[in-house]
Amino acid sequence: MRLASLFAALALGLAACGPSQETTTAAPQQPVSIPEIYQARVDRGPDGQPIQIPAVRAAYLNDRNRRQLVPFNGPESAGTIVVDPYARVLYHVQPGGQAMRYGVAVGRAGTGFEGRATIARKAAWPSWRPTDNMIRTQPELYRQFAGGLPGGTQNPLGSRALYLYQGSVDTYYRIHGTLDPSSIGKATSAGCIRLFNQDVIDLFEQVPNGTQVVVRGQADSVRYEGPMVETPEGYVIPAAEIQQATAPEAATAAPVQATAMNAVPAQAPVMDPYAAMAGNAAMVSDPFATASAGFVSPVESAVPSW
Repeated sequence: MRLASLFAALALGLAACGPSQETTTAAPQQPVSIPEIYQARVDRGPDGQPIQIPAVRAAYLNDRNRRQLVPFNGPESAGTIVVDPYARVLYHVQPGGQAMRYGVAVGRAGTGFEGRATIARKAAWPSWRPTDNMIRTQPELYRQFAGGLPGGTQNPLGSRALYLYQGSVDTYYRIHGTLDPSSIGKATSAGCIRLFNQDVIDLFEQVPNGTQVVVRGQADSVRYEGPMVETPEGYVIPAAEIQQATAPEAATAAPVQATAMNAVPAQAPVMDPYAAMAGNAAMVSDPFATASAGFVSPVESAVPSW
């Protein structure tokens, strides 16, 4: 009898926790679709070996990171590449006032140059080595790379690199791939201008040596893109978008709510990509990246391994 009573109680308990006839079953979640251009692909490595490039996760493909054709605001002619390290985008200018826009990650070296340059060299799965001076001054760090690091999946330049020159002078400014897709759209501690590997592979095929590149300074960035605000996730968005999003709420908010909101200082536009990250730089999976301001990644000052 005791067992029968126990089973009966369990049955009633399960019935109480189970759905009633009026409860509708939630529709199964549909898998997030990743655009074809960001799907996994197989590329040919530096020695002809196949290299598997993973698909870019949907979480990294926000609106400003996804490759897309947009209206272009700037004086540059079709065929020019325009890099805006402050808005964290790269434009490949197209005819008709449009441009293909790519999201980029900006390393410390990404704001160390501005002006005009020319792509004088292109490399697939590029190698690199530290300069002789770097090896001499910090042998404990750089001596292991004295022979150069070959191209491949462990090289922080990623799948492709475009080398910028002014005449015959190397600017040491690079547009390249990445080992860390989660860094795209953010300010990082290493590298110059990083793109998703899929993006830099396709851009590499579209731009020949001799292509003109314009790297915007801060003033031009604000002139053509407007001020940017960094989000808690580390991305930047135009300040105007935040103002538009908050305007309806501010108009309908009660006076006491408005007072409370106004008491909080507004977030200032990010003029320096690293200003909002000072003292709180996040580590990335690039093996040569670091959050320490006193450390310079080898890839930032690397010379090409001819």
